[in-house]
Amino acid sequence: MKKLSARRRHPLAAVVVLLLALAATGGLYAAFAPAKQAQADETSQSLAIEEGKKLYTVGCASCHGTGGQGSSDGPSLVGVGSAAVDFQVGTGRMPAQQPGAQVPKKKVIYSQKEIDQLAAYVASLGAGPITPTKQQYDPAGADAAKGGELFRTNCAQCHNFTGEGGALTHGKSAPSLEGVDPKHIYEAMQTGPQNMPSFPDTTMPEQQKKDIIAYVKAVNGDETESPGGLKLGGLGPVSEGLFAWIFGLGALIAVAVWVAAHTAKAKKS
Repeated sequence: MKKLSARRRHPLAAVVVLLLALAATGGLYAAFAPAKQAQADETSQSLAIEEGKKLYTVGCASCHGTGGQGSSDGPSLVGVGSAAVDFQVGTGRMPAQQPGAQVPKKKVIYSQKEIDQLAAYVASLGAGPITPTKQQYDPAGADAAKGGELFRTNCAQCHNFTGEGGALTHGKSAPSLEGVDPKHIYEAMQTGPQNMPSFPDTTMPEQQKKDIIAYVKAVNGDETESPGGLKLGGLGPVSEGLFAWIFGLGALIAVAVWVAAHTAKAKKS
């Protein structure tokens, strides 16, 4: 007993106990951890990157370089992340038909599986914004009123008050947000495609992005109807007031002229 007590008081006793505890923890983890699942996920990711590289070589390398380093015809893709690929290819903007001030949205030529593979390969070139999950961009339960405030502060200057889009300088334009998938709106805020500034989570948290998506869907969704009738481009009260002045007063002046002319004819007769 005295020997055991002496050993317990030894300066290295605590270190030995800690090492034994760590060894036991590691052994238990190795025994019960889902190693097969992790290995399967890693294998699946490797296959996605390999297939994505093949697709990239055929459809993207001529402009962006064989290793995504960029060229005179296309920017570098190192560090743009999977979210940028999912947005650009998922909206049909890439591959681009021809260079220009702005690449327009067009028919998507890749399946979602192929887009995921391309995104996996580009993501492997350098860390960047990750493709969001449905939970991140789903506007259910978001505050559309707060999203409206954020949209008018950060987005309305280009997309106008209801996301109808508008012209910019040098042949560029802010596209309409009508019918755009919430995932693509979220990704656009993440990555800042073309002329748009980026709004990472450090600048605009996830919840604020969801609020903006809720607002866009509330005022410019597929099933949204304007309670006031014709939206007049959704440009706001200035355009509606101008419409009233030009056409409303114009109609009143035309009626006044017509009445005066007919009154003069009646007096002559």
